[in-house]
Amino acid sequence: MNTTAGESGVIAMTKHSAPMDELTSLPNIGPVVAGKLKAAGVTMPAQLKTLGSVETLLRIRALAARREEVPCASMLSGLEGAIRGARWHAIPRPERVALWRRYLARCADGVPQRP
Repeated sequence: MNTTAGESGVIAMTKHSAPMDELTSLPNIGPVVAGKLKAAGVTMPAQLKTLGSVETLLRIRALAARREEVPCASMLSGLEGAIRGARWHAIPRPERVALWRRYLARCADGVPQRP
């Protein structure tokens, strides 16, 4: 977070000013998810947009070493929202369910990885 003092001397807090090439400049992408994206080889917003949310989540899934690290439907929706430039809540539920089904269909065993 950045703090700035306006003309009145009141201090305002805003989300850090990230250059537009940083993942955290996208909606739904905080430092933790950005770290997972970078570990999966996705370092720029353009890469996320090119790969799409399902392929990106599959890459994150492949890196999960423990069950609690396996990505969930909310992360998939968050990635899709980041691509669309919207909060994930704004994606209609039927679209979120369809994305999750597409993801499950791409999983080798048909279900999220259980290490």
